[in-house]
Amino acid sequence: MDTRDANFPRFRSALFREWSPSIHYAQFQRLPRGRLPERRIYDFELLYVSHGEAAITMFGERFSLTAGQLIFLPSGIYHQNEALSEPETRFLGIHFDFFDEVDIQTESDMVVNEGNVQHNRFGYEAVSDTFPPLSQHPVYTPSLMCVQLMEQLVHEFTMRPPGYELVCRAHMLNILAHLLRQSNARTPFLASQHDSKLIKLIEMIDKSPAEPWTNTLLAERMNLSIDHTAKLFKKLAGLPPNEYVHAARHREARRLLRETESSIECISEEIGYSGIHYFSRLFRKHEGISASEYRKLTKVL
Repeated sequence: MDTRDANFPRFRSALFREWSPSIHYAQFQRLPRGRLPERRIYDFELLYVSHGEAAITMFGERFSLTAGQLIFLPSGIYHQNEALSEPETRFLGIHFDFFDEVDIQTESDMVVNEGNVQHNRFGYEAVSDTFPPLSQHPVYTPSLMCVQLMEQLVHEFTMRPPGYELVCRAHMLNILAHLLRQSNARTPFLASQHDSKLIKLIEMIDKSPAEPWTNTLLAERMNLSIDHTAKLFKKLAGLPPNEYVHAARHREARRLLRETESSIECISEEIGYSGIHYFSRLFRKHEGISASEYRKLTKVL
């Protein structure tokens, strides 16, 4: 570990009801290939790689991240971010603190000026008896639900509708719960003899959500009954198979709306829905707005 990090991270033991995260920054980012200067931050950051590859040097170790992974960057720890993909790597970044204690007025307030270090501003990482600290194993592969929560938080923070602070705080608590549960579940063995097959199936759904992922097809792939497959799937993924497929398709639809100029009808077909009207109803149900309205709003991101 870098000897400069000897006093960090700083921890505070607290009951869950005392956790009150505030959001300082939440945004999609595009960085060209290259290495950024080393830095420290006063608050904490979740840095999620949505496309491409990245590397973060921290704690004297180089962590490699591929699309679908995130790293937890603690307050006060020296780190250096590097985008590895051509022409760019795409990120989702969320800056926050655990106890609404770090005063951040502008983005520059998050980064430590080493010529004028304000030691009283460094945040404390919340810890409990239930879970290990997030900084203990900083790299995570968040679930689809967790990624969707992060995307929704970015949307709320960017658009700032009435009550967005409350929604952002609720989303952040939910995101932290997802990551803490994952850290608690890291064991050298799988809970079920079928989990390895299920994990591969889930990865296939995430990669190709437009495929006809019926309960019958999944059961055939698992060589189990439909009911038993569905039960195991929900236990591992947190959602029944059909809901997980819809969620994966919805995530891909949002990405296509943000990053392409494809028509809504083409997007509907590309993610596996045969009718634009059915897709439109589902999208409005998930987002509260139409797909076209969502595309307009995300242009500001």
